[in-house]
Amino acid sequence: MTATPRTYWLEQAWLGAHVEPGVALDVADGRIAAVRTGAPAPPPGAEILRGLTLPGLANAHSHAFHRALRSTVQVGSGTFWTWREVMYATAERLTPDSYHALARAVYAEMALAGITTVGEFHYVHHAPGGTPYADPNAMGEALLAAAAEAGIRVTLLDAAYLSSGFGRPPTAHQLRFSDGDADAWAARSSLLKDRDHARIGAAVHSVRAVPAEQLSTVARWAEERRAPLHVHLSEQIAENDACREAHGCTPAQLLALHGVLGPRTTGVHNTHLTAEDVSLIGGTGTGTCMCPTTERDLADGIGPATALQNEGSPLSLGSDSHAVVDLFEEARAMELNERLRTRTRGHWTAAALLRAASVDGHAALGWDDTGVIEAGARADLTTVALDSVRTAGPLPRLGAETAVFAATAADVRHTVVAGRHVVRDGAHTLVPDVPGALAQAIQDLRA
Repeated sequence: MTATPRTYWLEQAWLGAHVEPGVALDVADGRIAAVRTGAPAPPPGAEILRGLTLPGLANAHSHAFHRALRSTVQVGSGTFWTWREVMYATAERLTPDSYHALARAVYAEMALAGITTVGEFHYVHHAPGGTPYADPNAMGEALLAAAAEAGIRVTLLDAAYLSSGFGRPPTAHQLRFSDGDADAWAARSSLLKDRDHARIGAAVHSVRAVPAEQLSTVARWAEERRAPLHVHLSEQIAENDACREAHGCTPAQLLALHGVLGPRTTGVHNTHLTAEDVSLIGGTGTGTCMCPTTERDLADGIGPATALQNEGSPLSLGSDSHAVVDLFEEARAMELNERLRTRTRGHWTAAALLRAASVDGHAALGWDDTGVIEAGARADLTTVALDSVRTAGPLPRLGAETAVFAATAADVRHTVVAGRHVVRDGAHTLVPDVPGALAQAIQDLRA
């Protein structure tokens, strides 16, 4: 994924705390070699990025195949649990080839939205009925290949998913998710290897999907590899109630008892937490990934993001079920949801929201040297147009506010990964017809 040495000239650059006009970036071996401010005109031979250039965005929580549910699950009403049945039916039809085609198109859609790294929370491991493929990681390898072909980085968060609920075996739909027990999950996951564009992490699907006595196996696997560990946490009140009935404690407390929480762990959603849960998550340095467009789409609720951050939990953002793929929308939704909940404004600055969408999201996915425009960092960049109907007018120095509170994914003009243009002038350089690829992959999956 590396590119030849080159210089990029950024018309406006967000440098973490402010917007700087006229910045030249020297890039070598896929990393930023130098950041030169005070460059009012492009140096000779420089590639020009007009607009506001940000660090590449990190989508910290994705289920790629959920993209096939878009609009289908918007018909009528229902709950998270009825939505889940539609999701299961789609998962049942996936094959390694169809998953690769769909994920390639979804990851290309992400690149068009300025996303340079995705955390893929992956649990569809086996053939329908639970029979392993000849390559036991055929589905995971399909995702890794899809990300490479779409030109973005991926952290494959291989998920242990072993039961349908507390003390209950997997349902027929869930058999292809399950390895039988955590030791078998660990043996299979250990066959996956990092590569230039990819990191391998772990996931506990949820406390209802991994028996309590096996949680430590997953946590130990991640600890030994210093790999990120993610978990769906307190997304649903019903899960909290069932956990209390089975174990006499909340899901967060159960995870803490079995060594799952900690600085390399991220709880996804963290919606229905007690005050004690918030202190426990923050006090252990466990991260929080908010997915506002999915959480509102499924009527899940609004999580206590401000309280979590105040207690020490770093925030990241994800598009989860891909009702939309737009990290700017996720960022502003987190702030606007909190405004609705509290009836006060200004819980996060635009700069803080961009950090959640970039450097903190990358850290949650194990890419600690990515998500900033600094010498030594990976040369991943996203350029937002400042002359669209949504973004025209504000002063350039307000570029961060414009990006978060006005821009959409449609305003992304350029995406650069490891110094290589993946999206140029709004067009993907590796997947020539992304809408067509999405339409074909979803049509084939429904056939």
